[in-house]
Amino acid sequence: QVQLVESGGGLVQAGGSLRLPCAASGRTFSSYVMGWFRQAPGKEREVVAAISWSIGNTYIADSAKGRFTISRDNAKNTVYLQMNSLKPEDTAVYYCAVGGRTWYGSRSSRTDLYDYWGQGTQVTVSS
Repeated sequence: QVQLVESGGGLVQAGGSLRLPCAASGRTFSSYVMGWFRQAPGKEREVVAAISWSIGNTYIADSAKGRFTISRDNAKNTVYLQMNSLKPEDTAVYYCAVGGRTWYGSRSSRTDLYDYWGQGTQVTVSS
């Protein structure tokens, strides 16, 4: 059974940093696209970043460009979201997800391409 467990969330001041790991289990994920999404109260879930099995392919949402990076350690079945220069508008529940084996470029931002989701971790950025 596929299981995704996010951690690393918390309360941070604006301008601060957080690193969110997502540990995956239940299969070998090295061939799959993985993504980070977020959902703020009253808003739809939106993509933050995605990464293909090849570390050369990544997608970063415009709202996160220059501040967030996504990486993965296939040996550990873990994907990371490094968040720097955090802003209050980054406050949300952050979810990691596993998609298919195909990298669709910017279309990898679509939530319907992901089959498995974690429970989420809360990130709160104070001003």
